[in-house]
Amino acid sequence: MKGIIAGQAHTVNDTCTDCGSFVDIGAVIDEHDTELALHFHGESAMQDAQTLAARASARFDKTQVKITPEGEDVHLVLTFDVSAEKMIFQLQNGL
Repeated sequence: MKGIIAGQAHTVNDTCTDCGSFVDIGAVIDEHDTELALHFHGESAMQDAQTLAARASARFDKTQVKITPEGEDVHLVLTFDVSAEKMIFQLQNGL
């Protein structure tokens, strides 16, 4: 830990003893950032959008789903109840 602190610039205030960094969670999560918009293309676009929508609804029951087909393209908008749910869903699904 001392080596990490010694290697930091004087403008960094790193106090985490476990990982070597910290962040103000308010700087990462905006409480109003609850909408996740995704675009799918190709023959399986609708199926892919429906699969992801089902995952979101199963994981977070208040999630609102809007699927809009446009030719071979499909737009999926997931609106989560709170921004933390959106972030968790993105991390769990590699988005």
